[in-house]
Amino acid sequence: MSRQASAHRARPNAKQQLPWIARFALSLGMLLALVFTAPGAARASLLHLEGAPPPDLGLHQEHISPCPSPAHCAREDWSVSNPAAALEKLLPAVLALEGIEIVETGSGYIHATATSRIFGFVDDLELHAAAADGVIEARSLSRVGDSDLGVNGRRLATLRRALEAA
Repeated sequence: MSRQASAHRARPNAKQQLPWIARFALSLGMLLALVFTAPGAARASLLHLEGAPPPDLGLHQEHISPCPSPAHCAREDWSVSNPAAALEKLLPAVLALEGIEIVETGSGYIHATATSRIFGFVDDLELHAAAADGVIEARSLSRVGDSDLGVNGRRLATLRRALEAA
């Protein structure tokens, strides 16, 4: 074999120059870019780990339920002078949360779901204007998993700050 033929054969083409792991990483990056920039990106996810809705959603004896476990749930009561008006003021802040979808509103109660962008975990958010107690009751609960890594607590903190700013 001549030296010229050997040199020509040793030179890889463009596809061979890019290792398979780099091509995989590039493909994954493009997929993630689509997920994060597509219209309705809050609802897009690589996986959709929805789980069943908690059986204790809604009002029970005029209150939302306590958390079954602090590892994947957050529950707070916020003192306000007019709970119904405060709940109305909170609605735009709820709608501004990432991945939010309103499921039910009415009679001083809001139920929404929040879906995470990458894995599609679904959390339930409940807000209730408890007029007799002068509070907004708030609960955010993960449907699946043993831990929420603080997501539900941060969600309620965001809403509490919005309520304080309103």
